[in-house]
Amino acid sequence: MAKRRKGRAINGVLLLDKPYEMSSNSALQKVKRIYFAQKAGHTGALDPLATGMLPICLGEGTKFSQFLLDTDKTYQVTAKLGIRTTTSDADGDIVSEKEVNVSDEQLADALESFQGTTQQIPSMYSALKYKGQPLYKYAREGIEVPRESRDITVYRLDLLRFEGDEIELDIHVSKGTYIRTIVDDLGELLGCGAHVADLRRSAVGNYPKDKMVTLEQLEALLEDANNQNISPSELLDPLLLPMTSACDGIPVVFIDDMSANFLRHGNPVQAANTPSDGLVQVFIGDNETDGEFIGVGHIDDNGLVAPKRIVVLDEILRTL
Repeated sequence: MAKRRKGRAINGVLLLDKPYEMSSNSALQKVKRIYFAQKAGHTGALDPLATGMLPICLGEGTKFSQFLLDTDKTYQVTAKLGIRTTTSDADGDIVSEKEVNVSDEQLADALESFQGTTQQIPSMYSALKYKGQPLYKYAREGIEVPRESRDITVYRLDLLRFEGDEIELDIHVSKGTYIRTIVDDLGELLGCGAHVADLRRSAVGNYPKDKMVTLEQLEALLEDANNQNISPSELLDPLLLPMTSACDGIPVVFIDDMSANFLRHGNPVQAANTPSDGLVQVFIGDNETDGEFIGVGHIDDNGLVAPKRIVVLDEILRTL
């Protein structure tokens, strides 16, 4: 007999404003505890020194976290010129110190070179894996391993402030872009070195910034619920966004109950107005508002909708 999971079968996405000097996993575990959730997972780790938007998927929402990993991100970063570090941030050991003598024109030209699609070699202090181990583990042992450059896209890079040896930027980038590497490369381009002094992720895809909540706010709601002798879910669950929010931008198709049953059992089904290939969100019914989201499928070679990530029926939270 299967062991029963501890916690609630609560499904959805919480936009956490991750605090400074806390790992993403620690933040995840705190949210999981507060919600007493059976399952939880985050969508793209933030460094302990970084703050900002960390979408946390609960329950069946974890099945769709991958789609958030693939989306674009926006950051505000403060770069400190004149000092280069081993980790390209304030946590690392100093590699070099140089005088800062950068003009507005030099900075503008350097920043322009990062616009658009370019190649980037991931930092040795990234979580990218090599032979099953994250790169930062090799780096901490003084081992450098080969990394392949990859395409990244900087959609927008705005200079917010340039004062003395500090630069503040607002930068909108594609998935897999390392802001620390951009800052390190910028410092080398300017001839003085640079590292990240402060980093905040302000956006993930199209998620609304005003829906972010802090751990302090969650703890306060938990305490309020206990003081009022009500279930914490009454105050906490309204903060969750639906699982479908993780699938923003994926086309939608609609099927009937019979087809849904086939799909849930691993069989491809026919749906009207399907694209020629790629992924689709699948709903039972004829519209997203009243329809039931049952997961994400992909279009197979026969033009049918085949299951990819399907919500387990007995874990669906109907309010989401």
